[in-house]
Amino acid sequence: MTVPRVVSLETASLPVTLKRPAAPHEWIDHATTPADEVVVRLAGARVALVNKTVLSAAILEKLPELRMVSVSATGTDNVDLATCRARGIVVSNVRGYAADTVPEHALMLMMALRRNLLAYVDDVRSGRWSRAASFGLFDRPVADLCGATLTVVGRGSLGDGLIRRAEALGMRVVLAERKGASQVRDGYMAFHDALRVADVVSLHCPLNAETRLLMGAAEFACMQPTAVLINTARGGLVDEPALAEALRSGRIAGAATDVLSQEPPPPGHPLLAPDIPNLIITPHMAWSSRAAIQRLADSAVDNIDAYLRGEPINRVA
Repeated sequence: MTVPRVVSLETASLPVTLKRPAAPHEWIDHATTPADEVVVRLAGARVALVNKTVLSAAILEKLPELRMVSVSATGTDNVDLATCRARGIVVSNVRGYAADTVPEHALMLMMALRRNLLAYVDDVRSGRWSRAASFGLFDRPVADLCGATLTVVGRGSLGDGLIRRAEALGMRVVLAERKGASQVRDGYMAFHDALRVADVVSLHCPLNAETRLLMGAAEFACMQPTAVLINTARGGLVDEPALAEALRSGRIAGAATDVLSQEPPPPGHPLLAPDIPNLIITPHMAWSSRAAIQRLADSAVDNIDAYLRGEPINRVA
């Protein structure tokens, strides 16, 4: 009996020890995989381990032996789930691995924006403090988190993790209902109303057809000019040119994002322009504490092992 072939296409995205499934298998490892080599490398594979590699309908149609995809992430927008369901391909994701590290990163970003941290660090490095007439510099606006209103968009483990931390700091938390929802659930506030009352808006929802470009010019126009936006979810949730304009015009006070619509971003990406004020961009590393990466890697392989035993877990398709 031929053992099932497992092909890992992006092992370099998991810089920890990657264990192997306990079930019988053949393992083939690739550090990275160019888009034009996906089909060739997955030919004959029963299981694919991917992170951000796109498995479109066209690609899946060329892989008749593929029966399972393990995504080493929570988001699965890179995999055509409808095609997988139609072809009987199991898709499993990883959940809960970043329940501490991503909320901590989001909290750090909102603190940095509200306290104008990077601008004050630059003031010290540039010698501005040394030239000051007074003992300190306090001519840039600083706002506390205690007493501020945090609107959370998307309530999974990451949103809940941020809520717990925010409430411990004395923030008032508002849960935004789905955009365009006909009814507002108990404990939630209509989407645009939730934006209007926010001092901080933090995104924690998946990227799909309903949430793509969730935050655009109309949404920034709803926000207070003193409010800031945090995005540690997916870059495609935000209309990036509209965000750049909202920051340049002072429509909102600041933004911080760990994700962009194209990663890595091309040099001409609209949010990389040097004239955008009060913008912090980190390179999709909010999830990457070593403990979180190890949990992610272990869980992705556990999903494969469960499938090989005939007991799939964490299924999204």
